[in-house]
Amino acid sequence: MPEKKAVLTDADRRLLAALQKGFSPVPEPFRELAAQVGMTEEALIARLRELKEMGVIRRLGAIIDSRKIGYTGTLCALAVPPKRIPEVAEVINSYPEVTHNYVREHETYNVWFTILAPSHERINQILREIREKTGINQFLNLPARRIFKIRVNFDLEGSHDRAGAAPDPGAGE
Repeated sequence: MPEKKAVLTDADRRLLAALQKGFSPVPEPFRELAAQVGMTEEALIARLRELKEMGVIRRLGAIIDSRKIGYTGTLCALAVPPKRIPEVAEVINSYPEVTHNYVREHETYNVWFTILAPSHERINQILREIREKTGINQFLNLPARRIFKIRVNFDLEGSHDRAGAAPDPGAGE
């Protein structure tokens, strides 16, 4: 069942678009961001809290380039009997090195996840432990060899369909 879609105001879209560009390393980054999007600092912080509570913003924090700090990554896939997916997902999710974990439609492999770790040895250890704990032996380990893109910026202000957008509070006054 799909999650309920959040209704965003134009001000929310401006705020989220600006957030995607990142914070400036200045003494008062929220004040600077508020000025960019036409809000007070207090209103901006309050709205950020609301957007976080709504699940629109998962977290505010740095995005670290894992390669620059010596980490390596891999994409993995497992063939998991459908009834065992929640149990196997719990085992996979118990590793802090697992960054994403999804059920996907595929003729063989239905559980896909990514691992970022300091070494190939650590990745292999995690995969060995997952196999031991779950008994799932049909899997793929697809280490990253070259990264072409690893970033997304959502078009929150541009040409997408804006049907259903909520009006800004105070708009038209």
